[in-house]
Order: sequence, then structure tokens, then C-alpha cells
Amino acid sequence: MRGNDFVEPLGMRVLIRKDESRNQTRGGIVLPDQAEIPTITGRVVEVSLQIERDADFPIEKYDKVLFHPRNSIPVDFEQDNLLYVVPIEDVVAVFRREESSTPQRRSKTDPEEE
Repeated sequence: MRGNDFVEPLGMRVLIRKDESRNQTRGGIVLPDQAEIPTITGRVVEVSLQIERDADFPIEKYDKVLFHPRNSIPVDFEQDNLLYVVPIEDVVAVFRREESSTPQRRSKTDPEEE
């Protein structure tokens, strides 16, 4: 593919770059290669326009998320194939820093602000 190509998720989906797989937990337990972990972490690469315009979904580009891979579609876009198109209902958490006690949500025009 050319350098200017990109993947744009459609509908209620996001594009996520999966974090590298770990063969050892933080506690030092070594996991066998066949160990199935039901959720995976990754970074949001693209957000569909439908989700971007919906204030109910506080997910933005570059957010670190936890997602369930069951309905994820691998994208053969890069050689290492770590990209997945993920339905929004399979994104189960967004990691936030403590300095922001409440999630930064995109808001629709608030009549009180005008």
C-alpha cells in the first residue's frame, strides 16, 4: 500500500493497534503460548465518524483501551498485522490518567454555555 493509505472504520467501530503480546505477567508468571486472554489492550488509531459525533462514547484517537477480541476483524494493512477493526460494544474500558478525575467527553452544544 502507498504511504498515504489509511483505514477508516465505518458504523459503530474503532480501529485499534493491539499492544504487543506478553508471555509473562507483571507478577512474573510465564504464560504458555496457547494461553487465551479474553481481553486485549491497544491504542485507538481511528474512530468512525458515527462514534466521533456521539457524546455517549468518550473514545478518542490515541486512547489506550481494553477490548474483547471475539468480534474484532484483523486488518492486513501492515506487515506485523496488529490492527483490528473493533465494534464499540467490544471496547470494555478506556484507560485514563488520574489528573483528569472525570472522562473528557465531547459535548454537543450546551444551551447553558451560550
